[in-house]
Amino acid sequence: MSEDLLRYDILIQDALRGAVKKILAEVGRTGLPGDHHFYIAFETTAPGVKISQRLKERYPQEMTIVLQHQFWDLAIGEHAFEVGLSFGGVPEKLLVPFSAIKGFFDPSVQFALEFDPGKTAEELPEDLLEAVEELAKAEQETTEKLMTADNKQDDVPDVEAEKKAKKPDQDTEDSDGGGEVVSLDAFRKKT
Repeated sequence: MSEDLLRYDILIQDALRGAVKKILAEVGRTGLPGDHHFYIAFETTAPGVKISQRLKERYPQEMTIVLQHQFWDLAIGEHAFEVGLSFGGVPEKLLVPFSAIKGFFDPSVQFALEFDPGKTAEELPEDLLEAVEELAKAEQETTEKLMTADNKQDDVPDVEAEKKAKKPDQDTEDSDGGGEVVSLDAFRKKT
């Protein structure tokens, strides 16, 4: 048997990703018709994927999103789609390249597609990858700044609590003068 030099498997995968892109574009324009809704599984580590650090920690390899009742700002680009979803009551914006998709399923009509992520003839444009990388760096810097600010607040001594802890309260001394009772409130950080 001859070697497949045309790479039919990749051509078919790209064509099916194009179908997903058209489906999402139509939903972005007109909304979900009837009972249609989608489960979309994708690799969170694929090039170009943009999700929050919180979601990366929760879904280090793969995640599945549902586009049904509560999603917003569905935008379809040439190489990726962007959508707003809520996770545990926290709104998030996701950017998912079509090449990162592993599965697309519409249970209302039992329609399913499976993909090999990254197996595509289409390369993501360098500017998309750079933009996602810059956004990730900015998000990381913001997180680090917030954590540093929180740590600095923790390092600032609570002078009032220290004074209360050092100053014996007449009501808290033992009658024999052998010890001092200090409430836990004196040691709690005040915000």
